[in-house]
Amino acid sequence: MLEQQIQNDLKAAMLAKDKVALASIRGIKAAILLAKTAEGGQKDTIEDGELVKIIQKLVKQRKESAAIYTEQNRPELAENELAEAAVMEKYLPKALSEEEVEAAVKEIISEVGASSMADMGKVMGVATKKLAGQADGRVISSTVKRLLS
Repeated sequence: MLEQQIQNDLKAAMLAKDKVALASIRGIKAAILLAKTAEGGQKDTIEDGELVKIIQKLVKQRKESAAIYTEQNRPELAENELAEAAVMEKYLPKALSEEEVEAAVKEIISEVGASSMADMGKVMGVATKKLAGQADGRVISSTVKRLLS
């Protein structure tokens, strides 16, 4: 289970005194704790699928922060954010290449019977569910637009 792997990696990072990994994994642990106590109920565990979504959100936040730091000419801060994002990404499933995304979207378009931009909502609904955790939403969206126009 992914949550157990994260806990084990936290211990390993503590022993190795790896500050970047430690900060990254502690960020994930904090997000897990928030998710467990959210919605007024106590959860004992979080499913791996939900955990992947949480980690994706954290990685996206780190990358956005790095972009802002780069714009503000603060490369040392951007570098730290990107290093944390890299540590977090190892818990995510392997991302699909653009060719693989395009092949999957073509298959979904034929399944749904889409033929024009008017069908984009139907295709996106299926594609985001099917490719969740494997491709970025923007990549899926641009691929769907390109194939339907």
